[in-house]
Amino acid sequence: MTEKTPWTSARYWKREGNAKENTRCLLCPRSCLIKPGERGVCLTRLNKEGELLALNYGYMCAAVDPVEKKPFFHWRPGTEIFSVGSFGCNLFCPFCQNAHLSRFGTPAGLHYVSPKDLVSLVQKAGYPSVAFTYNEPVVWYEFVMDVSILLQRNRMDTVLVTNGFISPDPLEELLDVTMAMNIDLKGFYPRTYEKSVGSVEPVLHSIERALEKGVHLEITHLVVPGINDSLEEFNSMIKWIGDHSRYIPLHISRYFPSWQWDKPPTSLEEIRIRKEIAMDHLHFVYTGNTGEMNYTFCPSCGKEIITRHAGRPVKIFVTPEGKCPFCNTSLGIVTR
Repeated sequence: MTEKTPWTSARYWKREGNAKENTRCLLCPRSCLIKPGERGVCLTRLNKEGELLALNYGYMCAAVDPVEKKPFFHWRPGTEIFSVGSFGCNLFCPFCQNAHLSRFGTPAGLHYVSPKDLVSLVQKAGYPSVAFTYNEPVVWYEFVMDVSILLQRNRMDTVLVTNGFISPDPLEELLDVTMAMNIDLKGFYPRTYEKSVGSVEPVLHSIERALEKGVHLEITHLVVPGINDSLEEFNSMIKWIGDHSRYIPLHISRYFPSWQWDKPPTSLEEIRIRKEIAMDHLHFVYTGNTGEMNYTFCPSCGKEIITRHAGRPVKIFVTPEGKCPFCNTSLGIVTR
C-alpha cells in the first residue's frame, strides 16, 4: 500500500471559457462549471490550471459488513461483503446519515489503496465482491471503474449503493461492470429533490437502465418528516416502481435526526402505512431502522422462504437458481 498518490485526472469533463481555463464537469447532471483553483459541489473535483482532477482517487475507509446492511435482501443473502467508501457527494441532503464522509472534501482519516492492491486484498481475504458505499460512489467514479474492471477480470463482483444521480454516458459504463445496485430513491416529485439540490429524472433513468441491462436492483426509500412524507407522492412512486417490476425489493427506512435536520424520527406507524400501500404494487417490501422482523414470502404460494432475525437470515429456502423450492416460482433472488 502506498502512503501518497498524485491526484488523478478526472473523466467526463471539457474545457470552457475564452482561454479554456474553466472546466465543465459532465459526470453528473449538475454539470458544474469549475474555475481554476475551485472545486465542484461534490468536493471531489478540482480545476488545477485548466485540468480537472479527482481528489478522492484511492482514498478510502473499509469494513466487512453483512450484505443485508447495505441493504441487499435478495442478493447473496446471508453473506458478508467487503465494503469501501471515500468522501464527497453530488447531492446535498440536510438529513444525510453519513455527512462526516459525504460533505467534507478531505481524505483526512482515509488511507490510499491502489486498485490492484484492493482487489488483491479482497481476493486473499476470500470475499467474492466489493461494495462501494458509505459516501456516493458516483463521485468516486474513476477509482470505482478501475477497481471494477479488475474485479471483473478476476471473476469477482462490483456492488453499488448509490443515489443514482449520474449522467447517461458514465452510467452505461458503470452498469457494464456492476452486478448489483441499491438505489436510494428519495422521492418522486421534483420538489423533493430540490430540497437536496438535485433532480429526480436522472435517478429514475438510472433505475430503468439498471433493469434493462439485467443488473440486480433493490431500492431504498428513507421517509424523512418535512422532506418526503407526502402519501400522495409515495403512492405515485410505488405505482411507478410496480409498473416496471413487482419483483424489485423495496426497503422503506425510518429516519432519525442527523446532520442539519432535527425533526423527530419517523413514526413506526408512518412506516407501516407505507408498507401496506407498497404491498399492493410490489411483492417484496421491507422496513429498515424499525426493529421489525423482515421475512420473505413467495408471492405465488405464500410460503416463508427467508427467515431473518436481527436483520440476518437464519433460514434460507431458495434454490440455487433463485426459485421457490415449494412451487418453483422464479423470485429474482441471487444466491451465488
